[in-house]
Amino acid sequence: MAPVALRPYQQEAREAVEADWASGYLRTLLVLPTGCGKTIVFCKVIEDMVREGRRCLILAHRGELLEQAADKLLGATGLRCAIEKAEDTCLDSWYRVTVGSIQSLMREKRLSQFPPDYFDVIVVDEAHHCLSDSYQRVLEHFGAARVLGVTATPDRGDMRNLGQYFQHLAYEYTLPRAIREKYLCPIKAVTIPLKLDLTGVGVQAGDFKTSDIDTALDPYLFQIAGEMKRYCGERKTVVFLPLVKTSQKFRDILNSQGFRAAEVNGGSADRAQVLREFNEGRYNVLCNSMLLTEGWDCPSVDCVVVLRPTKIRSLYSQMVGRGTRLFPGKEDLLLLDFLWHTERHELCHPANLICESEEVARRMTENIEAAGCPVDIEEAEEKAAADVVAQREKALAKQLAEMRSRKRKLVDPLQFEMSIQAEDLAGYVPSFGWEMAPPSAVQTQTLEKLGIFPDAIECAGKAALLLDRLAKRRAEGLTTPKQIRFLEGRGFRHVGQWRFETAKSLIDRIAANGWRVPRDIDPSEYIGA
Repeated sequence: MAPVALRPYQQEAREAVEADWASGYLRTLLVLPTGCGKTIVFCKVIEDMVREGRRCLILAHRGELLEQAADKLLGATGLRCAIEKAEDTCLDSWYRVTVGSIQSLMREKRLSQFPPDYFDVIVVDEAHHCLSDSYQRVLEHFGAARVLGVTATPDRGDMRNLGQYFQHLAYEYTLPRAIREKYLCPIKAVTIPLKLDLTGVGVQAGDFKTSDIDTALDPYLFQIAGEMKRYCGERKTVVFLPLVKTSQKFRDILNSQGFRAAEVNGGSADRAQVLREFNEGRYNVLCNSMLLTEGWDCPSVDCVVVLRPTKIRSLYSQMVGRGTRLFPGKEDLLLLDFLWHTERHELCHPANLICESEEVARRMTENIEAAGCPVDIEEAEEKAAADVVAQREKALAKQLAEMRSRKRKLVDPLQFEMSIQAEDLAGYVPSFGWEMAPPSAVQTQTLEKLGIFPDAIECAGKAALLLDRLAKRRAEGLTTPKQIRFLEGRGFRHVGQWRFETAKSLIDRIAANGWRVPRDIDPSEYIGA
């Protein structure tokens, strides 16, 4: 069997996971967007562990995910695996890898048959499920095992929750980076000017109640079909709806409007056939009530319509992820975003796929709505970030002026973040236990040595992020905090975007001029290269 060549980020992820385990983080997390090959990564990690003589378990909550993992493991590594599900068991099997159904393993009678040290490594596919009682029962039983959780991009709430169990984030590959590096297709979003009222929709288990969404959505189905005819009549489309009955009703409406629509749900006897025929092109729209969020791939999908609004970013990412894979002739994914109106709750929009900052996400959502046509989400994020930075600079001008005038040589972290336009630093929220601890003495001393005022940094996670960013900037030849403080203290702007050598040359000129800015230079208009 020919060896499987990993993409660069997949190899980085593989090495990062194993480095975490070697460093003592027994429970570590891997975050990859849908379509970026998370299964192949954990299969290669398992291959490495089997070479070391370790016994491995892949846990999942659906049969399709277990089958996919077993098939991918065989194809990528040549390893066959035992099954722990229903009447099948891995006990007494000579295979070193087991794929296990959580519904079977969670049962006390079954679990008690396994010694606590039976598995050395456990991989939890779709790791956002692992906090449930059923998963925790299994994980606690094998308490000494190394655990790898794999999930698509979570939101901060998810990360804080996952941080209750996992000790560290080994590796994260972001959606914007995947698009830039051409491993996923570009996404274009368009806001449909159809206002759907969600003010009467309740919340259950942290998200909108599906039965209430269904009631709110029903009067608009014909209008939505009309908008789809306008925007995606020629595209291969997947539609996510709240309930099976609504999914079936919308299929019929779409067919009456000239689409070739099909519907699948958990009870569909012909589900495999319908999915195959959709893949082959017999249907151009596939309606479902959240069945296809995990474990189903059809790379030719180039339009996603989310008619099941959600507050949960990971769920929204999974829905959109059905259309982000590359396919010959496919130029982009079109994402239809409707004007859901809700007074009490924030809900996910295309901006939440790409923005770390809620402030930027809100501005981006407003800009896409105002555009009235499909907009590339990366370009929209850049513009929104620039808008927010401009607004924030204006609002914080007085505060920054006070910081710059303080009689100290160190840069306040806020000034540094503003200067380098680091949204991830400015909006950082700690997730794991170690991140929430105070900065260590070594971190504080190093930051001070590099020119950052450490007293304003509240936690070790933020200190680690700053130190990592400073190291990367040094390697890339960008300005130092001390250069930023000196030049911005004399009125120069956005010094954090400059090259180190550009700033050094300017500082040398100022020093040669008696530490005064030369008369032929206007700091407010000066542009550093």
